[in-house]
Amino acid sequence: MKILIAGSTGMIGKLILEHCLNSIEVYEVRSLVRKPSITKHVKLKEIVIENFENYSKHIDLFKEIDVAFFCIGVYTGQVPDAIFKLITVNYAAEFANALKRESPKATLCLLSGMGADRTEKSRTPFAKYKGMAENQISALNLKFYTFRPGYIYPVEPRKEPNIGYQFFRFIYPFTKYLGKGASIKSTELAAAIFKVGLNGAETEILENREIFKYL
Repeated sequence: MKILIAGSTGMIGKLILEHCLNSIEVYEVRSLVRKPSITKHVKLKEIVIENFENYSKHIDLFKEIDVAFFCIGVYTGQVPDAIFKLITVNYAAEFANALKRESPKATLCLLSGMGADRTEKSRTPFAKYKGMAENQISALNLKFYTFRPGYIYPVEPRKEPNIGYQFFRFIYPFTKYLGKGASIKSTELAAAIFKVGLNGAETEILENREIFKYL
């Protein structure tokens, strides 16, 4: 399979990339990045993208793709609302549109989030914009799967982006008692997204609880 991935330097994208590079079913990975990473592999072709809203200079990268993963995101509160919407909606939609034009039979997996609101009426920007992105991609009639994890526990140690994530990391041992609907490990989420990308799933929308079915 030939894979296209955007966001391979993020927490989940990096793990999905590892699965791709280690899989005997994958022979080429095209990774779209903002700046070069240190990852080197015979299967990996890393391309620096200046504008994730315009792929006119890189349209060949979307040709003959079997599976695409879109994992670009930004934490709530890190950027102004307009930039948050640009990254969450516009980047995802343009990626999907380019894929539809050049590889209409490809599978697309989107890293969305719990609470994504497809009515687009939520007063919470995260829910509203995630719902908008899902709607725009779903309308393209690609083979599309969107993943809505709850709290993602970062297995690899990191500096938490804000105090909210510090709090959730602290209480994570207790969230496990709430069942599979509340949280998931980063390694579990990445493994499930990768497997669904290659093998498909029963439904387009996979909430946190459903994601565990594909581990």
